[in-house]
Parts: sequence; C-alpha cells; structure tokens
Amino acid sequence: MTFKLAVTGKSGSGKTTIVKGFLRVFQEYFAEKSILLFDNDLTGELGHSFGLDIRNTIYGIRSGKHEYKTGIPEGMSKQEFVEWAMEDIVVSLDENVDIIVSWFVGSKDCRCPITGQINDAVLKLIDRYDIVIFDCEFDLKYLNQLVDTDIDTTLIVANPTDESAHLVKRIEEFSAKYAAGNQLGVVINKADGSDLNALYDFLKRYDLDVLGVIPVDEELKSHSTDKDSGIVQDAIKQFYFRLNLPQLRE
Repeated sequence: MTFKLAVTGKSGSGKTTIVKGFLRVFQEYFAEKSILLFDNDLTGELGHSFGLDIRNTIYGIRSGKHEYKTGIPEGMSKQEFVEWAMEDIVVSLDENVDIIVSWFVGSKDCRCPITGQINDAVLKLIDRYDIVIFDCEFDLKYLNQLVDTDIDTTLIVANPTDESAHLVKRIEEFSAKYAAGNQLGVVINKADGSDLNALYDFLKRYDLDVLGVIPVDEELKSHSTDKDSGIVQDAIKQFYFRLNLPQLRE
C-alpha cells in the first residue's frame, strides 16, 4: 500500500521546507521504506533544494521535447513508451528516495490519448513506492489535472496572518473535491509566538482543522531551501500522530 501526502499552499508559505521536513521524518521513522518526492510546483524549487537542476520533466514527455538518457527501445506500444519514459526521468537522491518533476500539466478536458497515458503511467510509478510526497501548486486541482489519485492526507500550509487565513479558505474550496473525503487540514508555518487565537477562530468558523503548528526558523531566512531544518522536523514529530499516515508501532 502506498501512503500519499500532499502539501499545498501559497508560494512562499514554506511548502518545500515542510516537504523536506516530512522526508527526513519518514526516513527516521521508516528507514526501510521507499519514498518518491513528486514536484508538482511550477517553480521546481524542490529539486533546487537538493542542489539539483532537473530539466527532464513529465511535461517534456508530453510535449516530445525530452532528451532520453538511453536509446528508445523498439517495438513498444505508446503506453509502454510513456511508462518507459517516466522511468527515464526519475532522479535518485539516495538508496530509498527518488524525485520526479511534472512542470506544466495538460488539461483533463484534452481528449488526446497522451493525457490518459500519462495518468496511467504516473499511477503505475506511484504504486512502486511505499510513500509519495507531493509538493503541490496552490491547491490539489493542478495535481488532479495530471493524475487522478486518492491522497491520504492533504496539508494546507498557512502563515500566521489574516491574508494567509483567507487564502487557506480558498485553497480548501478548490481542493476539497479532489481530497476524496480523506484528511484535509491546515499547518500553520512560521509561527513567531504571536497570539494565534484569532486565526484558530477564523479557520474553525469554516470547519478547517489545524493539524499542527511549526515555529519560525530564523536560519531559513538566509538559507530558505538549501538546508534541513531541525526546528521544522521536531515540530512535525509533535503533530505527526494526528495524520492519516503510517504510524510508529509501540
């Protein structure tokens, strides 16, 4: 069984840092499990956070612009080709962790065969891993344009401001139908010690659960994505038990 975690939110909210935090927690809790990092954010920041400039993307397969690392095998069906190409663009980070980048995605309204072929190839790829972490665009809709898959837990990253709280409500509205009735909640990031009661009240008014709070890490202001944050990882461990994800056995 593959567990799937999606991290959504406004650009600059700290999604990529939180994705990396979850990766480190998963590696600590479940060292034997295979993990796929799925960069569905148009900025491609997740790869950059590991010092990688990943140019080969799912969009490259769709557009026919991908340059393959090996010669294209002969005699494949179109679906087999897309699945082979998908394998070709996966980048290994270490023994149990891979990363893939989607970049631009096509619309589900497109009736061209490649849309369904990519959807099926992505599903097949996802099923190979124990855990998949999606670094999403603003909401789940963009991910759903690429692949139709159930997400076990969707986290909406919010900063402790009134503006961010209103954006969270919009993200929830756009994402709810794609969350397939599974866990959908808010993580408040960059909490600076100010009173969060007004933010809690606002979110509660719209039936939005706050699943966790992550304190601000001052060091990330100068090293925003190219370092791991112990503060973020420790905070994730404090609320991890609330999430619909694999849990440590007693």
